[in-house]
This record gives sequence, C-alpha cells and structure tokens, in this order.
Amino acid sequence: MKTLTKSRIAALFLAFAAASSAHAGILDDDEARKAIIDLRAKVDNMVREMNARIDTKADKTQSLEFINQNERTLAEIASLRGQIEVLANEIANVQKRQRELYADLDARIKKLEPREVTIDGQTAEVDVSEQKSYDAAMALFKGGDYAAAAAALSEFVRRYPASGYAANAQYWLGNAYYAARDYKKAIAAQRDVVANYGDSAKAPDALLNIASSYTELKDKKSARKALQDLVAKYPDSAAAQAATDRLKTLK
Repeated sequence: MKTLTKSRIAALFLAFAAASSAHAGILDDDEARKAIIDLRAKVDNMVREMNARIDTKADKTQSLEFINQNERTLAEIASLRGQIEVLANEIANVQKRQRELYADLDARIKKLEPREVTIDGQTAEVDVSEQKSYDAAMALFKGGDYAAAAAALSEFVRRYPASGYAANAQYWLGNAYYAARDYKKAIAAQRDVVANYGDSAKAPDALLNIASSYTELKDKKSARKALQDLVAKYPDSAAAQAATDRLKTLK
C-alpha cells in the first residue's frame, strides 16, 4: 500500500480547489495571498485528519479510493474545461461571422435606400434603380443616339411618373424628338411638361422648345402663341427674356 505524503495530498487538494473555483475569476494580489493562506491551513488540517485515519488497512484503502476519485474528478474537470474552451472559440467565431454578415447586409441595404439629390435647386429622394435608369437615358441623349434616348426617357416617365427626375425626363424626351427632327412629337412631349409639371424649372424652357418646333414647321402663328404664353406664365424666367427677344423678330 502506498504511503500518503503531505506534499501529495496538498498538491491534489490545491489542484482540485483551483479547478472547482475557476469560474470565480482572477483574484487580485491581496485576495490571492489570503486564499493561499486559507488553502494551506485547510490542507494542513486535512493532512492531520488523514494521517490520523490511515492507521488501519481499511482507512488506507478508503483514503486511496478518495484520492483516486479526486483524480478522476480532476481529469473530468480538465476534459470539460477543454470542451468549454472549444465551444467558446466556436461561439466567438460565429459571433464574428454574424457581425461581418450584419455589416455587409447593412451596407447593401444602405446602397438600396433612396438618396437625397438636388434637381434644378429642389431636393428629392431618388432610389438606386431610378437614378440608374435616368442616367442611362441621359447618356444615350448626350451620345447623340436620340431614338434610343427617346425610348429610354419615355420608359422612365412611364415607370417613375412621380420621380424628382420626371419633369426633366419629359423635357429631354421633347428635346430628343426635336434633335431627331420629329417636331410634332417634340411639341406633344413638351406640352406634357407644362401640363403635368408646371412648377418645374423646365416648364418655361419647354414652352420655348414648343415655339422652336412650330417655327421649324413654318407655323409662325402657333410659335408666337407659345412665346406669348411663356412670357405670361413665367415672366421672371430666363426663357421669358429669350421669348421676348424672339417675339420682336418673329413676323
């Protein structure tokens, strides 16, 4: 039968005490010194009690079984702590991936949210698809593909009639027709600007474009009427000044 030593019992007791109290957190220096002193006193008492009980074979057997049981318990605790560390690491990784996912999702949502833009001095909210459609149509116009631009601008107005860009799109639709020398369609498109977007900054220019289209059609009477309407409705606009100058020369 193995003889129990004070150092072996102390080592086992300290290991068990440390494992069972790991959840309590890290103590500061004063608390740690006090805890060690208390543990040493408990170990000393335990050693004295154990030495008093191992005089007989039965006591020795019982003590060894107690120690073996403690060793098994410590081994199980060590195994559980290892599993806890693995799970904690997995949880940390999952949380990190979730944060990254939420950040990416938030960035994607923000890209799809309407943005505030300034159009002819007026602010308006425009969503991403709306902006892309308008920009694509205007790119066609600026590139000189007036037929394609007219189709794209007409589709834009159909899809986004309440858009902050709707008046502009309708106006440039009239200009696309004018550039393609389809003056009748140009007049109809610009009349829609005046009728549906009368408060837009493009309305005076639309009337001026109507007058220009009538002039190209050799309809001076209708051209004069468009210019007179422009001066009457929008007297303070730059287009009204141009209309006044044209009226002086239009006979």
